[in-house]
Amino acid sequence: MDHDWKRADLPFEERADLLVNQMTLEELVSQMGFYSSALSRFGIPEYCWWNECLHGVARSGTATMFPQSIAMAASFDAPALYRAAEIISDEARIKHHAAAEMGDRGIYKGLTMWTPNINIFRDPRWGRGHETYGEDPCLTSALGVSFIRGLQGDDPKYFKCIATAKHYAVHSGPEELRHGFNAVVSRKELAETYLPAFRAAVRQGSVYSVMGAYNRVNGEPACASPTLLLHILRDEWGFDGYVVSDCGAVEDIYQNHKLADAPAEAAAMAVNNGLDLCCGYLFPYLVEAVEKGLVEENAIRAAVRRLFLARMKLGLFDPPEGQPYANIPYMRNDCAEHRQASLELAQNSIVMLKNDGILPLRRSTLRTVAVIGPNADSRAALVGNYAGTPSETYTVLEGLRQRAPEVRFLYAEGCALTGGSVGEPWGEPQTFRIAEALKSAQMADVSIVVLGLTGEQEGEEGLGAGDRITMDLPEVQRILLDALISVGKPMILVNMTGSPTVFPHEERFSAILQLWYPGQMGGLAAADVLLGNVSPSGRLPVTFYRDMAQVPEFTDYSMRGRTYRFLDEEPAYPFGYGLSYTRFAYDGLFAERLGEELVVRVTVQNAGEIAGREVVQAYVRWIDPTVSAPNHQLVAFESVFLTAGESVELTLHARAEQMCLYDEEGHPVSHPGTIEVYVGGGQPDTRTTALLGASPLRTVV
Repeated sequence: MDHDWKRADLPFEERADLLVNQMTLEELVSQMGFYSSALSRFGIPEYCWWNECLHGVARSGTATMFPQSIAMAASFDAPALYRAAEIISDEARIKHHAAAEMGDRGIYKGLTMWTPNINIFRDPRWGRGHETYGEDPCLTSALGVSFIRGLQGDDPKYFKCIATAKHYAVHSGPEELRHGFNAVVSRKELAETYLPAFRAAVRQGSVYSVMGAYNRVNGEPACASPTLLLHILRDEWGFDGYVVSDCGAVEDIYQNHKLADAPAEAAAMAVNNGLDLCCGYLFPYLVEAVEKGLVEENAIRAAVRRLFLARMKLGLFDPPEGQPYANIPYMRNDCAEHRQASLELAQNSIVMLKNDGILPLRRSTLRTVAVIGPNADSRAALVGNYAGTPSETYTVLEGLRQRAPEVRFLYAEGCALTGGSVGEPWGEPQTFRIAEALKSAQMADVSIVVLGLTGEQEGEEGLGAGDRITMDLPEVQRILLDALISVGKPMILVNMTGSPTVFPHEERFSAILQLWYPGQMGGLAAADVLLGNVSPSGRLPVTFYRDMAQVPEFTDYSMRGRTYRFLDEEPAYPFGYGLSYTRFAYDGLFAERLGEELVVRVTVQNAGEIAGREVVQAYVRWIDPTVSAPNHQLVAFESVFLTAGESVELTLHARAEQMCLYDEEGHPVSHPGTIEVYVGGGQPDTRTTALLGASPLRTVV
């Protein structure tokens, strides 16, 4: 047997060829499941490809928990996501090597991370929307690329981890239909909305793994789609990594999509159309498929070659000496530095939607504060989903008590999270704690009401309640609010959801904060913003619609009427919107085209009295386009921290793909005519202008 494949001095491609060409069909097929078998004659241990790190290393013990993805997106801070991913990949490496040392090569111990989720959050009902970076292709692309680069590292030879861009493609609910659903989408909308983030992941982020979705796209199963996997991903974009199925998606090809008559046929269809790795149990049927002539053995060998290239590029068959990521100290897992990074990202993700001047709370005059609501002291509300186990967490109540020990905080749960209780048959209705909440509110100077959901009420099919039906808060929470407004004292609403929410009695709240699922340090971050230790600077990565009447049918994948790019009516709170405790002034806007790209220069000044972070956003609007166009579109953004009175000149670059439109066939059309360029702290729409009290700067190029 030729063991030259183990030589670290040879190129990975040559080593992969030497190894794979010696393997039998049965050995090849044994490597194509998410649990790849040990190959004793080669000295290769088993390997589990399945690992998760959506906002921290998940499901494998103690790890730093960052804010959920939608919260990270609200920071509009690509460098911060890169730093978070660097930390996560440090901890993934630490855990992998520790587990291997103990002989544990099971699930959630590998270095192939099934993250990030870069689907477009097109509908507020989608339960998995909080796993994404929001509704906008530009924002999602930039954040996804940063996260991928942070995970995969920058070494020219070895990957730190391998990121996986998922779920490719056109997947954003409904969850209950996903195993048999056919997402029908035009070529134009495919190109301008659903594919840009994946294209950026491949071309800019050099992502080495892509996960196919459950659904069909225009009749083709996403995990066996010649259009998506062969023509677009490999031929057009030049992707050279491996493709993995979502779990059970290959089974769906014949069980639910009814496009194959038997398991062997479904497995062959997947491999013939570009799938390399199956998260499921059908690929052992590939041996039968070869015998029946349904798939060529060379196609299987090519897939396995890609899989071993990935493992080799992770350094899994090389000695640790000389590898840059193989000896990260174990004590860096869940360390104070990592928790501080989680805290800062949580602080910068909080979006202040409303403030009549009550915030920040003035501690010099503050004596008693009521902290009310089912999420006020909830650890579940910090988490979201796909999470690890942090060693310490801070609820909103705990954060307030730690940051302001001199203040008396009266805590009252007020009601159950979603209604009902185990004691209900014995006389405990879902509202039985409202009296305590009312008394606490009466006794306090101000009430902080913490409502919302958890990842159990909105999430993935089978891992929670799945999709939402409405944007409303649960009925029991609305009953609590009905009661609290009668007290007549100032109230601040803190909302913890992963998706857009309609706020009842909105006019009666002095301030509203969107906290999302803020991670392990979320309670401290909330306290820092409420008490003025930090100025809020988060921006909405999704549109908060006024009501469900503004939202098209869930199963309609057309973008008409969806997101800020195609919405014809004013929303409650627009994409890109968020308030601050300070004020920023813009001046000196200049824009020019350099080829097909756009370069924008602008001076930003902190014109207020306290330090703060501003999210500078650049949008374009096409004048008399030759093809249909969005209302306007984000093309670049940057966050900048400025002390009081400080100013800075920024240069923003909009890439060519952000500046083009698409015809009905999905072909890019570089717009040769005039465009309007807007730069400011939000969108160039009337609702944002009304809420901010200022319009963005405008120029024409």
